[in-house]
Amino acid sequence: METLTLVGWMVAVSLGYMMLVWVLSLVVRDAGIVDSFWGPGFVVLAAVAPVLGGARTSRDLLVLALVAIWAGRLAGHITARNWGKGEDWRYRKWREEAGPAFWWKSYFKVFLLQGVTLVIVAAPILAVAASRGPARLSPLDIAGCAVWLAGLSFEAVADWQLARFKRNPANRGRVMDRGLWRLSRHPNYFGEAIVWWGLFLVALGVPGGYWAAIGPIAITFLLVRVSGVRMLEKGLLDRKPGYADYVRRTSSFVPWPPRRGA
Repeated sequence: METLTLVGWMVAVSLGYMMLVWVLSLVVRDAGIVDSFWGPGFVVLAAVAPVLGGARTSRDLLVLALVAIWAGRLAGHITARNWGKGEDWRYRKWREEAGPAFWWKSYFKVFLLQGVTLVIVAAPILAVAASRGPARLSPLDIAGCAVWLAGLSFEAVADWQLARFKRNPANRGRVMDRGLWRLSRHPNYFGEAIVWWGLFLVALGVPGGYWAAIGPIAITFLLVRVSGVRMLEKGLLDRKPGYADYVRRTSSFVPWPPRRGA
């Protein structure tokens, strides 16, 4: 199957998947469940794309395994973190702004947008599925797995450190600036970006796989400039008095030793 044709099919699969999640969000009255279903959406694409692309090589199985491990951890973490806390403040704010029309506006503002974004970020998955390149794994696959593992480990450790910090009542209202959070204000986001750069290296193992760079570039941009660092820090600067000082001395994304004298 041609790459563009496969991408078209994956857009349809992604939007169909997100429509089901949207319907579920209407039932439970919580648009925030989209965060828990974000990772598994990539598993769906990684499972379906090789079947439609006609490749189904060992590299496709490798990508599916890497994506499933990453998505399973992320979905489990987000679901456990949000369980019993109601709708996330971002979606709750949009719900209040839209009023009674939120039920249908949420599809376009949240679920349709994320469905399209999911396909863009999944470019390494689609590049591998569309290729009939060498089935045998190469050094690039090994390098990609190493980078993926580094990103996953960084993300998982950062999430664990923050969760442990928040569980301590003595830390209420305080800024988390220990462990990996001493080196970066968002080490979990950095780890997630690295996961996708690792998958891109795997995609480079197939002919013409360079176009898959769209995926990690897109997720890195989103995490830094759109839905990640920028959106989250607007609220943190208002809610936590010590956060402005934390911003002055700590790298926003890429881990780096704290600035002295800040």
